Amino acid sequence: MCFSRKQVANLPSAATPSAAAQPGQITTKRLGDAAESLALTHLVKAGLRRVEANYRTPGRGGGEVDLIMCDKEGTLVFVEVRHRKSSQHGGAGASIGTVKQRRLVFAARHYLMRYASPPPCRFDVVLVQGGLRSTDVPTIEWLRGAFEAD
Repeated sequence: MCFSRKQVANLPSAATPSAAAQPGQITTKRLGDAAESLALTHLVKAGLRRVEANYRTPGRGGGEVDLIMCDKEGTLVFVEVRHRKSSQHGGAGASIGTVKQRRLVFAARHYLMRYASPPPCRFDVVLVQGGLRSTDVPTIEWLRGAFEAD
């Protein structure tokens, strides 16, 4: 079957399934954004200040840091936010393996190149478990210094 250019332009892309999402439809992206928003609110209430969100390194194969925060002592905190509906299969924390940690460290090092003298840093993880799709209250667990840069 042949399509005109106009028809092809209106077809949903297989590479971007969220492009076909209906208004109000809950997508993985929207759930991730909601988890990051909850994590940000939690960290700000705990006294951290937001520096940047969703920092990405240029090019392919780099890394992304969900939140970059600063604590009261001046430590720069690189935060990975993870959400899971349930604790099956290890929950949110089980999804942060060595490859993910390496990408976070890579992105953090890239971000720190803007400083002549980088401040003290640490890597934290905020785990958001359940509660984003309904009226359930999600549980939030903040792991300070969750891992070290090698």
